[in-house]
Amino acid sequence: MDEKLIFFKCKGCSGTIMAMDAMMCKAPTPDALSVSCAGTEMDLLEEQTADPATQKHVPIVEKAEGGIKVKVGSTAHPMEEEHYIMWIAVQKGRNVMIHYLKPGDAPEAFFPGVDTDVKAFECCNIHNLWVNK
Repeated sequence: MDEKLIFFKCKGCSGTIMAMDAMMCKAPTPDALSVSCAGTEMDLLEEQTADPATQKHVPIVEKAEGGIKVKVGSTAHPMEEEHYIMWIAVQKGRNVMIHYLKPGDAPEAFFPGVDTDVKAFECCNIHNLWVNK
């Protein structure tokens, strides 16, 4: 079984953090956790799974030689200074791999030695957290 990952995003700098064992803390629910960046409380990111209007956010996992490729959206997501994918991650059980992106990069990542049975995440600087399942 996959461990529940919880993500937070700073309202000011758009930086993100991942809490891996947050379910073990004494907070009654993930939204009861208090996380801050430079004194500003961070937002809990909700997993989004459907993007019917534009098809530009849901991660798509494909088999590739030696691993998998994760693409963001069936229509390529913009990768401009003002709107881009910050990172793509995959999770299998307690293992997590993250690939950071920047404007101008292709909205995709290769993860070696992984099969397609993973939970894939991506974080858009504007539209936040998206998952494939």
